[in-house]
Amino acid sequence: MKKIILASSSPRRRELIQLLDYPFEIHTREVEEIINPQLSPEENVKYLARLKAEAVAKEYSAEWIIGADTMVCLQSHILGKPKNEEEARKMLQLLSGQRHRVITGVALIKKNEVSTFCETTYVQMKILSKQEIDHYVATGEPLDKAGAYGIQGKGAIFIESIEGDYYNVVGLPIHQIYKRLLEN
Repeated sequence: MKKIILASSSPRRRELIQLLDYPFEIHTREVEEIINPQLSPEENVKYLARLKAEAVAKEYSAEWIIGADTMVCLQSHILGKPKNEEEARKMLQLLSGQRHRVITGVALIKKNEVSTFCETTYVQMKILSKQEIDHYVATGEPLDKAGAYGIQGKGAIFIESIEGDYYNVVGLPIHQIYKRLLEN
């Protein structure tokens, strides 16, 4: 049976990795998550996912080490996790009434071989009032999520539609990971 190390402290990714039904551990290392403006959003998330996985791989071994990074993109705006409530409000104002992309990059390390991929899901958000934004931000939910909303939580009421993998928006494209684990 495959043993997995998930290089993420995200409680949502932890829940999703459990769906694989493989033994797993969680180990993380601090990495500087800097977005490189010279790279596409897809290249950025793959790069950051790889950084996270490689940082853990230096100290731990398992059959598989998985790193991931998610960002929300609206036209030329790249939205990571908000630094504070004011930034969360600004992100939600930008996303209000807009169709945007949620991109998750994944790095898989097996015996020092690294492969990366990314998954994109399109999300349509309803038009949000100032009161809705203020109330939602006051819950604290937006503060640890790319794009300042959680589709699996209170933020679900703001989502009109999605096109693609729901679990990708939560933070881990679990089907694509499962498929790649089976192939190897």
